[in-house]
Amino acid sequence: MQNRCARNRKRSKRRAIFCPEHHCYLDSVSQKYPLFAEKTEQLRARGVGRKAALMLIATRTAVPLQGEWIESFWCPQCAEANWYHIHKLDNGQYSAALVPKELWSQVSGIIHPRGNPSVSQFSRRQARMVNFGGYKDFRFSG
Repeated sequence: MQNRCARNRKRSKRRAIFCPEHHCYLDSVSQKYPLFAEKTEQLRARGVGRKAALMLIATRTAVPLQGEWIESFWCPQCAEANWYHIHKLDNGQYSAALVPKELWSQVSGIIHPRGNPSVSQFSRRQARMVNFGGYKDFRFSG
């Protein structure tokens, strides 16, 4: 007869992603959003050679970055959810850092937390309106 510990060893272990500030376990509250590189500088910063980076960008419009993604986590010490840039290291561990503003442009399938920066205030206000009273925003001179 097997004991309980031997049966549970085949379960996958929890990802060891820790809060960079408090060093406690972080609980995921969103899906993983993969990162893509669209410029040679982005690939070069990750250790890709100059020629290889130029060839990759020339043949593809976006290159998926392996082992990097953005995900939202809940920290019990901070008592809030934050977006973190997760990088899987070669030794199987993870590094977590708060997402810098410039990294949001490299994410696929996510809505920017402060809205699309290319959309005007007028368009945002019109999109939020529940009923149609939009004609009041237009002034006609007669």
